[in-house]
Amino acid sequence: MNASGFIASLRSSDDYRDQILHVEEIARKSAVYGDVEPAICGQIGDALAGLGINRLYAHQADAVEAVRRGEHVVVVTGTASGKTLCYNVPVLEAIELDRKARALYIYPTKALAQDQLGKLREYGLDFLKAATYDGDTPRQERPFIKTSANVVLTNPDMLHMGILPYHTTWSDFFRNLKYVVIDEVHTYRGVFGAHVANIMRRLRRLANYYGSDPQFVCASATVTNPAKLVKDLIGVDARVIDNDGSPSGKKHFIFWNPPFLAEKNERRSTNVETVELFTAMIGNGIRTIVFTKARKTAELILRHARSSLRDSKSINADRIMAYRAGYRPAERRDIERRLFNGELLGVTSTTALEVGVDIGGLDGVIMTGYPGTIAATWQQAGRAGRGTEESMAVLVAYENPMDQFLMRNPGYFFSAKHENAIVDSQNPYILSDHLLCAAYEMPIAESEVSAVFGERAWEILGELGELDVLNFRNGYFRCGVDYPAKGVNIRSTSKDTYLIVSVEKGGTLLGTADGGMAFETIHAGAVYLHAGESYVVTKFDVEQKVAYVEKSEVNYYTTPGSHIRINIDHDTESKPMGVGTAHFGDVVVGCQVTHYWKKQLFTEQMLDRVSLDLPESELNTEAAWIVLPMELTDRAMGRGIDLQGAIHAIEHAAIGIMPLFALCDRNDIGGVSHPMHPDTDSNAAIFIYDGHPGGVGLSRAAYDSLDELLDATLKAIEDCPCDDGCPSCVQSPKCGNNNEPLDKDGAVYILRELLGR
Repeated sequence: MNASGFIASLRSSDDYRDQILHVEEIARKSAVYGDVEPAICGQIGDALAGLGINRLYAHQADAVEAVRRGEHVVVVTGTASGKTLCYNVPVLEAIELDRKARALYIYPTKALAQDQLGKLREYGLDFLKAATYDGDTPRQERPFIKTSANVVLTNPDMLHMGILPYHTTWSDFFRNLKYVVIDEVHTYRGVFGAHVANIMRRLRRLANYYGSDPQFVCASATVTNPAKLVKDLIGVDARVIDNDGSPSGKKHFIFWNPPFLAEKNERRSTNVETVELFTAMIGNGIRTIVFTKARKTAELILRHARSSLRDSKSINADRIMAYRAGYRPAERRDIERRLFNGELLGVTSTTALEVGVDIGGLDGVIMTGYPGTIAATWQQAGRAGRGTEESMAVLVAYENPMDQFLMRNPGYFFSAKHENAIVDSQNPYILSDHLLCAAYEMPIAESEVSAVFGERAWEILGELGELDVLNFRNGYFRCGVDYPAKGVNIRSTSKDTYLIVSVEKGGTLLGTADGGMAFETIHAGAVYLHAGESYVVTKFDVEQKVAYVEKSEVNYYTTPGSHIRINIDHDTESKPMGVGTAHFGDVVVGCQVTHYWKKQLFTEQMLDRVSLDLPESELNTEAAWIVLPMELTDRAMGRGIDLQGAIHAIEHAAIGIMPLFALCDRNDIGGVSHPMHPDTDSNAAIFIYDGHPGGVGLSRAAYDSLDELLDATLKAIEDCPCDDGCPSCVQSPKCGNNNEPLDKDGAVYILRELLGR
């Protein structure tokens, strides 16, 4: 494609309103090859030649040789750089030499495992017996896979629930387990990562019991300190291979900011801008993928783009589709196939197509809002580019502090380190669950406690013993015969699950909600989205944990309003923070959803405020907090600053900026600000806390990087052109108080004082 020409045409169009703030031209990169000694031969060598692979890139060659030497490896290279070959070649070589050898491939999704199974079959090797083992595997095939497959492709959920608890039926597989491959390792972070870290420890423990000590080969998008990520996730030291030798074409990376509408005091809709860009690209025959954060958004953008293309009589109007969870597997495979062969020109997708699944090379990517992390942004942008051909990626900003900070500071994005992927295997709630699962699988010997599960496990084992769920007799073993893994949702820390039932379909179960978010998302009157359809909650039964919903095409969405209190349970660490002090420790957060607002779609206009009568929920977690001295707050109020509004604004902006410093979602962290907190000697305090029981390391990351976090927060607020605060700087869509009060100037004053400005 001629990206430069297309960008010029956008700038010269009548509708252009200076939306392009920055174009980063990323130069074409030639391939760097490496040699493997000894050369790849046998059936594997013939298979590679048959696939047209005659040379390996430098990182592939290094990885193959490192795996051959028996090293644990993590390959950290760009999208479409051929990471799959880094593990397939040495694994298949080993199986060709030793037909008893086994390998376990772990992917974050079933779709990715299916895609990679197809690639393995392309080798055409007669000794390869590869199969997926997940929730979709027919029961009649499972016994064969356990006893005969030499490469099993699965996901962490199935490993946790369907393999490890039944390890005696997999004894031959575990006895000969030589390799464990973990793809997309950067996706295992936060709550999910903490669960997977403990699953990996259970896996290694059982493999050792059967006499094997598997070698780990990991693949990841670019993150800061991948060696630490693998160490935290698996418990092994891995060699990092990041000398990406794959070629790439010139890429134009565009920062696109919707124009500010003075009459509305807000920016034009990000979705509207995306639709216009998408239709322009499809109309010009540019193969494009649009990434969105929500299923409904993907469908809406498709609908409006298709309508616009038909209105302009474009021949490409029917060559675009949506792709998201909720479609049947067969439908998704068909869309992938049509994208790959060029039958489709474009697709609107959630992050379902961000990783792995091969849809061929596209010419353009549009990201509807900042994906949340630098790593994810490059991952999505990497979907554009076929070989060494020119490509284009467009980041269309939302009106929130993170997106607008990057729009005003594009140099920060292109020069910044990738975020840390935080994995905390010692979360007490998560560790407790997996100690029960491990004891069910095989009694835990005293020698294994610290070596496998860490020092914190001793305390938790003692508590489980007091609860009579574990007993000790030459090891900790599970009391009773129940199956603990079935009660552990590895995507969550909550023990409660709420059912979402359709009243129109005879009580059909539409989905479930995590207990930690149920009161905020499925209260009576809430709008619930499922498979592209809108439902309204007609009844919320707290005791039975059921929300009854009715299909309704409403023109609004709902946001909850709440009252939050926070109490300090244990102050673990503290340090000076300018004229104030920073602290880290354990807290108790109480949250009561007291009402909700109805807001019109796209316009965000407030339609109604409805009261609710729901009980308070409590969360025991970790937090970082800043205590402001009386001298500072007295000076601020003496200048006419609304103290509550100022610290409230700092809290919002800091949470909005936090994902720049750790791989997390804004929903993973919460905040509270208090002008006279009783646990800080009545001084003002600003709290940032983990949104999960026990904490998963995010507030710890905030505490460790507090200077940098507050510096970026100040810059985000100062550089925003608004007068009194807006969604681009200090307003939050998640605020339980409807963004009241907020004092932008006061926030700037206090931050400058804290940072010694």
